[in-house]
Order: sequence, then C-alpha cells, then structure tokens
Amino acid sequence: MRTRPLVLTTESARHPFRQRLPRHVLRQTGEAGDAARPPVSDDNDWKLFMLSFGAFFTAFYSFIF
Repeated sequence: MRTRPLVLTTESARHPFRQRLPRHVLRQTGEAGDAARPPVSDDNDWKLFMLSFGAFFTAFYSFIF
C-alpha cells in the first residue's frame, strides 16, 4: 500500500508548506475571476489618522477651555 500526498506539489512555490497547497490558492492576480472583485480602498490609514487626530484635538481643546 502506497501513501500519497493529498495535494501534488507545486515547484514554483519554494517553501515546503506552500508546495502542499492547491494551485487555486497560489493563483496570481490577473487571472479569470479577479475582474469581478471591487477595487480595494487603501486610504484606511489616512481615515484612522484623521479620526484619531480629531478626537485628540477635541479632547485637548475641551480641557483647556
């Protein structure tokens, strides 16, 4: 009786853990199905900064006056 791995290895994935993952997990962007995804908003850092700055400024201003 032979024991075989459940998933065939991918030679392009160099790490042993990544070699055992199925091909659809390692799929690169630009293939079919990616066009349906909405674009990711990467301005969350600025929104969090402005919210924190505004909260700090309001609290600091209210304690002074």
